[in-house]
Order: sequence, then structure tokens, then C-alpha cells
Amino acid sequence: MKLLDGKKIANDIKDEIAVEVANMKAAGEKVPHLAAVLVGNDGASLTYVGSKVRSCKRIGFESTLIHLPEETTEEDLLKQVQALNDNDAIDGYIVQLPLPRHIDEQKVLMAVDPNKDVDGFHPTNFGKMALDMQSFIPATPFGIMELLRRYQVETEGKHTVVIGRSHIVGRPISILMSQKGKAANSTVTLTHSRTQDLRAYTQKADIIVSALGVPDFLKADMVKEGVVIIDVGITRVADASQKKGYYITGDVDFNEVSKKASHITPVPGGVGPMTIAMLLKNTLLARERHSSPS
Repeated sequence: MKLLDGKKIANDIKDEIAVEVANMKAAGEKVPHLAAVLVGNDGASLTYVGSKVRSCKRIGFESTLIHLPEETTEEDLLKQVQALNDNDAIDGYIVQLPLPRHIDEQKVLMAVDPNKDVDGFHPTNFGKMALDMQSFIPATPFGIMELLRRYQVETEGKHTVVIGRSHIVGRPISILMSQKGKAANSTVTLTHSRTQDLRAYTQKADIIVSALGVPDFLKADMVKEGVVIIDVGITRVADASQKKGYYITGDVDFNEVSKKASHITPVPGGVGPMTIAMLLKNTLLARERHSSPS
């Protein structure tokens, strides 16, 4: 069994980007600038955004954190989004989800300039991705594809089963893995919570991408020998015996499934670190596209 070490690959990608940024600085060019908008004080969001800011500093990006109070109105948030759209110093930005309940997330995401949408959530980018055109790919699926490429996992002609149909992970990864190219050319089955006899699909799968968000859902008797497992799920499970009062686990029963898998991602340390690395990669791509002649 080979561990698909997302933490290591993410650090490799950050080091590669840092070299490109250093070359930009040496040439007197503008370095990439990533902004993040955070509304409220959700603990997980604060941690995630903080990690993005630290990563920017490490690789030489400029970064801006716009932290707005929980009671920020939808109108005021939309004005902030428009200001970022109009700010030529910002190459790309994200609006951290989830937003407070009184704000329409879809309306806000639709207001983001697709050319600065480094999260890859705007319908324009999703549509271009589906048509295999130049776009910003959502960071988590982008990270999965990069993991598969760098570990040279054979995907061509393989049967991939995706569990979960979210617009952030399930749907885009099902499209990407069915396209032509490296880490692709796979035959994909997209399954979800209403799929009947899910086990019948997973037992035949060569590759399983699980993005369900149900702790330890995928058991060893649901997979075949030699399967490749990409565990996107990440859940905090209360545990009084732990120092933090919880432990983090994925969708996959790692201890048992890893005995049958040829490749598997750990949780934490698998897909999660790749998400931030590919967000930075998208920001670098945005900077390069903005500086290219139109």
C-alpha cells in the first residue's frame, strides 16, 4: 500500500510556486495577490483562512484578509465583492463559505468576477471546465488530479466511482476524470445518497473518490483488492479522551480499507493540504493571465 501524501506534495507545489514568485520579484514584476473575505467568526473558517494567509507569506504572495462582522448585510458584502472586482491590484480572491444564514451564498458567488474566481465556483468557470476550456478548476478536485498525476496512479480505462455529487467536489471531479489527459481517461460513475445498492458499485471500482462527509462510511467489505482510495471527507468526531475533545476522520475506515488498497490518502494530511496548494496555483495562473496580452 502506498500512502498518497498530500502534505508532502502540497509543500512541493508551494516550493515550486515560491521559485516562480522569486523570479518575478527579481525581474521587477508584480507578484500574485490573493484576497480572502471572511464574514463572522466560524472556527473552521478562521483556521482555514489563517492557513491561506500563512501560505501566501511563505511563498512570497501578497495577501489581504477582509474580516467582516457576522451582522454584515448582503448588500454590504456585495459592495465589498464589487470593490475587489474593480481592484486591479488583486489577482484573485475567495469569499469563505459558509456565509451567515441571512446572506444568499449563490447571489454572492455569482457576483464574483470569473477572472478572479480562484475558488472556481462561478458557473462560467464550471462551464468552461466541463467543456475542457481554460478556466479555474475548483481547488479540491484540482488537488486530487495533481495527487494522482504526481504519484503516477494509472487512471486510463479504469472504473472510477465518485461518492457525493456536490458542486465543489463530486460533480467537478467526475467531469475531470472522464476527460482526456493525465490522471483522466477514466470511466466514471457518480453516486450519491439516493443511489441504490451503492456497495455493488464500490466493490467493482478501481478508484473511489469519497466526498460524502460521513465518518468511516466506506468499509473494507465495500472495496476490492488493489483499489485506489481518495478520501475527501473530513469530520470532527467528539472524543473526551483526546486533548482537543475531538479527533478528525474521513469517509473511509482507514485502518481496514488500507489493508486492501494499492494507494490511499490519509485524513488529515491527504486531500486537505492539496486544496490550499491549488488555490495558490490558481492565483498564480490568474496573475499570469492578467499580465498576458489579451
